[in-house]
Amino acid sequence: MSANHGMTSDATLALTRRVTLMSVATAAVLVTIKAAAWIASDSTAMLASLADSGLDLVASLVTFFAVRYAAEPPDAEHRFGHGKAEAFASLVQAGLVFASAALIAREAIGDLMAPHPLQQEGWAVAVMAVSIALTLLLLRAQTMVLRQTASVAVSGDRAHYASDLASNIAALIGIALSAWLGLNGLDALAALAVAALLLWSAIGVFREAASQLMDHELSDEARADIVRLVTADGRLANVHQLRTRASGPFIHMQMHVDLDPDMTLEAAHRAVVAAENRILEVFPSADILIHPDPRGRAEPHGGAFAETSAAQ
Repeated sequence: MSANHGMTSDATLALTRRVTLMSVATAAVLVTIKAAAWIASDSTAMLASLADSGLDLVASLVTFFAVRYAAEPPDAEHRFGHGKAEAFASLVQAGLVFASAALIAREAIGDLMAPHPLQQEGWAVAVMAVSIALTLLLLRAQTMVLRQTASVAVSGDRAHYASDLASNIAALIGIALSAWLGLNGLDALAALAVAALLLWSAIGVFREAASQLMDHELSDEARADIVRLVTADGRLANVHQLRTRASGPFIHMQMHVDLDPDMTLEAAHRAVVAAENRILEVFPSADILIHPDPRGRAEPHGGAFAETSAAQ
């Protein structure tokens, strides 16, 4: 979750917006060329790949708008911001991919029971080769963005395009072998392979989105970074009740720290603000709350989750 080290929040959001626009454009091109190739070839594997790309276009549009909505600043009704819109977008993606896998599997099983020869096989093979090239370019761009951001929506989008790459390769192999060897059933078997890959991808996207919606803690590495940054000033010690969660492009964290009980309120305030600024240098999109405790004099407090958090 510390992927955006050294980047400003605005730069992070600009990257995610740019790559989601690229995702929409890629999906639109793939839908167009695959539709033409399916009409020409009557290939079940091509139909499966077309259905996959059609749902990719819908999912990419959902991600496109979700990323922009998630970046909206907090308002009176959403004091923690709108970041979880990204996780909801990923859930929509997972649902669409599940539906796509089911429809493709049904079509493939029907074709296995009554196989038919392909037409215009060369055109279909060329389209799948172009699809693979475009998908590789998009995956490269998404991977570069994810190295610098922690967008769960882009991560979900990349996951199903990674499965698309595998499914496009499976479809290409199935179409080519079916055409060159005259084994019509291979086309349908390739479509079944596409369905299985989509199902696996959907499960991964669902897990990641559910993890964020359930306020899963940041990684141990990120939590250790936070403690290190806070305690870089020797006046702050014993970071406890540290709670963190991700919300789209934003990170929320709260913690208690021990301070010298003889410090003035003004000095304690300056020390805490300095710690917040150190955190923001590494986590620029963080929302931070630090509660100071008088060292050795604090009584248990913090509400219903205090003991659970302190134990962690």
